[in-house]
Amino acid sequence: MTRYRNVGLFLFLAAVWGAAFMAIKAGLGTPSDPGGFFETPVLFAAIRYDVAGVLMLGYAVYATDHPVPRGRDEWATVVVGSVLIMAGYHALLFIGETDPAVTSAAAAVIVSLSPVLTAGFARAFLPVERLTTFGLAGLLLGLVGVAILSDPDPNNLLTGGTVAKLLIFAAAICFALGSVLTRRIDADFPIETMEAWTMLGGAVLMHIVSVGIGESVSDVTWTGETLLAVGYLSVVASAIGFLVYFVLLERLGALEINLVSYVAPVFAALTGWLFRGEIPTVYTVVGFIVIFVGFLLLKRESLRRELPRLRRELKTFGTRE
Repeated sequence: MTRYRNVGLFLFLAAVWGAAFMAIKAGLGTPSDPGGFFETPVLFAAIRYDVAGVLMLGYAVYATDHPVPRGRDEWATVVVGSVLIMAGYHALLFIGETDPAVTSAAAAVIVSLSPVLTAGFARAFLPVERLTTFGLAGLLLGLVGVAILSDPDPNNLLTGGTVAKLLIFAAAICFALGSVLTRRIDADFPIETMEAWTMLGGAVLMHIVSVGIGESVSDVTWTGETLLAVGYLSVVASAIGFLVYFVLLERLGALEINLVSYVAPVFAALTGWLFRGEIPTVYTVVGFIVIFVGFLLLKRESLRRELPRLRRELKTFGTRE
């Protein structure tokens, strides 16, 4: 029963985070219709976590008797999460998604490299999670997949979304490294508390960056679409989504939970098509396939062990029906 519950949470998280890529595009606006946060992407990310952080802190006060981090390990976890998982990942992602050449699906596919990058970082920081020769090949294939998806033109590297896609790639690096480092620290305190303070810390850092690069709230055009995007990203994708993420991180580990990145692009493509008319390119599809093959190489032993058990459970489930 616990396994099925984990699967349900996993699919829910994939759907919520996949749709978030579309919501980011909607909230940012476009150069031809620069409503929303097109000129202030980092501020957009900061406001998202202002709201989400306050909501989660209130929930942490209600649900736990430990709403404030204590000790060096707990605060170290908050710092790592704030800098990498929240500020680094989201600032780079939001800036990258301002480029109209980057569709929701393309951004989600680049982020799907996270499990491959996580494996590389785990080899350095979590020696128990070994990276074999096949694992190294999988890591390299993942990088090739991003290169294919970026479709760089040597004669014009600053257009066509190449720089934006590289920024999103850097965001994926931040997320993967943050996932591994928080697991390495392994501070034992409530998930609600960790999530709340990580969000608030990330929001503060992004506000500092936003001011530093000259963004201003006066440049924001508030529309109904913008408010819906902020509401969805703050409450559903952030407050609820990251609560599910950290629960699964604790249950499954850094490598397994980041596999959500391989399902999220499906929902990103569907919502991008339904709400914004975005059509994934051939490079998006091919890049995703190459990245996924890299993942299969990385996890081939785990998959080999898991398939017989999965067949037994499916057979048992069919018998009960």
